[in-house]
This record gives sequence, C-alpha cells and structure tokens, in this order.
Amino acid sequence: MASKRVIGFVKLHVPAGQATPAPPVGTALGPHGVNIMDFCKQFNSKTQGDAGIITPVELTIYHDRTFSFVTKTPPAAVLLKKELGLDKGSPVSNREKVGKVTRAQLQKIAKIKMPDLNATSMEAAVKIIAGTARSMGVEVVG
Repeated sequence: MASKRVIGFVKLHVPAGQATPAPPVGTALGPHGVNIMDFCKQFNSKTQGDAGIITPVELTIYHDRTFSFVTKTPPAAVLLKKELGLDKGSPVSNREKVGKVTRAQLQKIAKIKMPDLNATSMEAAVKIIAGTARSMGVEVVG
C-alpha cells in the first residue's frame, strides 16, 4: 500500500477530554476539510483520564481528508501551576515570586515531561523544568 499524501500539519493546545468543534479546534481544522466532530470524539476518548489539563496535539492531515494525531505531554508551565496550586505565573518573574518548588516536585514533573524533552538524563530534564519554574517567578529550593 502506498503512503497517503500529506496536505497539512496542525498543532493545537486543547484541554484534555474537552475538545469541541468551537474555536480553536474548528477554526484550525475547518479549512482542511477534516471531520471536526470525528477528531473531537477521538481526542476526548484518548485524553479523558487527564480531563481539563491543556494537552498539545499534532495533527497530520492527508489528501483524502483523513487525519492522524499524536498527543504530547502538557506544557511544563501547566504542570508546575497544577503541582503548586497556582492560577498563573508572576508578571515580573525576577522580582515577584509566586511560590516555591522543591527538587522532588521538579523530578516528578520531569518524569512526566521526559518523552517530549530534549534531555538525555533525568538531571538535565530537572534543570529544564527548573528553568521554566524560574521564568514563571517560582523559586527553586533544595
């Protein structure tokens, strides 16, 4: 069987288990002629365990208007906010601190993010997450 010809590639950030045909999903997929409701059903069933957490998804759209998609791990900032119970990061991250994160919490988040990080070791992954924490105004302790 010959491989299908790819006509489009779309990246979205959608709350897990809560994809709807409304924007941003509908506006991103509509021009490509994809069955939006079909995508929503498949995405929601695949991500229902993490309901509400922002989940990046990469869609590959083929010439026959079919699609395949891959879900990624949630952004580090989203995981940090969830772990620390924050609504948002600091507007002035170098002056206003909004919370503290421990080494153990960084490792927990790094384990979740490891498949999508450009890191060869757990130590490198923790440093990447710590950098994200600092840029959000979260103090790294320990």
